[in-house]
Amino acid sequence: QVQLVESGGGLVQPGGSLRLSCTASGFTFSSHTMTWVRQTPGKGLEWVSAINDGGEATTYADFVKGRFTISRDNAKNTLYLQMSSLEPEDTAMYYCMNTDSARGQGTQVTVSS
Repeated sequence: QVQLVESGGGLVQPGGSLRLSCTASGFTFSSHTMTWVRQTPGKGLEWVSAINDGGEATTYADFVKGRFTISRDNAKNTLYLQMSSLEPEDTAMYYCMNTDSARGQGTQVTVSS
């Protein structure tokens, strides 16, 4: 059974940092491109970043470039998203997804003073 469990969200002040994690099981993690997406009630689902199966290639949405870094540890079946210089507009539920579009329950990030 495919399972993706996101963690690491929370409340942070503008300009702060958070590191999200996504632990995967039930599929061959090292064979999947992995993606972070986020969802807000007003904007719907937004693509944030992706990393290829080996971790050598990454891509980012323009609105997070230079602020967020995606990475993975295939030995630990874990995906990460290091977020810095956070803005109130980054407030959302963050999900990780595999190539088959499976995703977890999400982790809430709230950026507010």
